Amino acid sequence: MAPKSVQTAPEMPADDPRHATRATRTAGRQMRSRLLDGASRLFRERGLAGTSISDIAAAADAFPSQITYYFRTKEALFVEAACREMLYVARAAEQAALQAHTPRDYTRALVETVTATDSVALFTEALTLTRRRQDLAPLVERTIERLHAEGMRAYAGQIERHGWKTLRDPDVSSRRFWAVAVGVMVEGHAMSRSAEEMCSEMLRVLGDQATTRTADDSARLRLVDDRDASDSPDGERSS
Repeated sequence: MAPKSVQTAPEMPADDPRHATRATRTAGRQMRSRLLDGASRLFRERGLAGTSISDIAAAADAFPSQITYYFRTKEALFVEAACREMLYVARAAEQAALQAHTPRDYTRALVETVTATDSVALFTEALTLTRRRQDLAPLVERTIERLHAEGMRAYAGQIERHGWKTLRDPDVSSRRFWAVAVGVMVEGHAMSRSAEEMCSEMLRVLGDQATTRTADDSARLRLVDDRDASDSPDGERSS
């Protein structure tokens, strides 16, 4: 009996539309990333006014027309680069704070990471720019809400992990942290303060965010648990 033929998936031709679409999307993402990388470095060094589209294109090994294709204007590229840098520094701060074992160490790790870069200052310029360019405001708004949401999640996770006693609602703490960061660093850059000086000022303004639970707190928690168990309908304590 002749062997059964094995069905194989047909090979996609190189000019298959789906293959071409995927390749185009990948190339587009890579080009956007290169332009953002090059623009971020130049914007930090020279500022928005001191950086031209030609400068950015040269730094990214691209054509000026590619900048206008992906971002439309230099200002739009600036805002997106600033928002991306802000999210990067927030993620780096959260990673650094994971090693903290006390509330004060946690806050210090966040503050030291944030004040060690000029990402907040760059983002502040983007905030100012949106006053004149309301079409760019939605990206800034999404970035701010993401900062607050991820900051709240990270802080709440640390509270639960270590059993700290937070002095404020995690959402309030997150929003307050970034408001203080923007204010202190705008003032600090205007006054030519060092990163160390801005760090000290930010720690002073923030103060304590949480405390470790004391023996009295633990005793009260046990007492409440005991009362809850004795008040249960069957009169038995939960295990």
